[in-house]
Amino acid sequence: MNENQSVVIIVDDDKSIQHAIRRLMKSMNVKVETFTSAEDFLRSDRLDSAACLILDVHMPGLSGLELQRELIVSGYNMPIIFLSAFANERAAAEALQAGAVSCLIKPFDNDVLVNHTSQILRQHGPPRVRP
Repeated sequence: MNENQSVVIIVDDDKSIQHAIRRLMKSMNVKVETFTSAEDFLRSDRLDSAACLILDVHMPGLSGLELQRELIVSGYNMPIIFLSAFANERAAAEALQAGAVSCLIKPFDNDVLVNHTSQILRQHGPPRVRP
């Protein structure tokens, strides 16, 4: 893999959502990696390669919001787009206040997700390793 190639990480327990987002990202020529749980992502060696995270809010085990908090505490500052099947304004406000780029409701508009992701990748460039 090219060191400077952007990698979008999808963390969602719904395989159909993973597959749909993977196809969208591949249409943008973006490398994608998927995880079915926050715990799997945290145990992986991909923390430093993520240019952007797309996280489900509600997952078994650690939720997307809990993963966001864990990443912040651990010194990782990466752009996050949250997805949720539930319109929960409190969860969305918490995610955005903690630095998330956006919070989209499933089923989301593909163009909106592509636009948010493209903007993140343009603004933030390749992944930044924590200090």
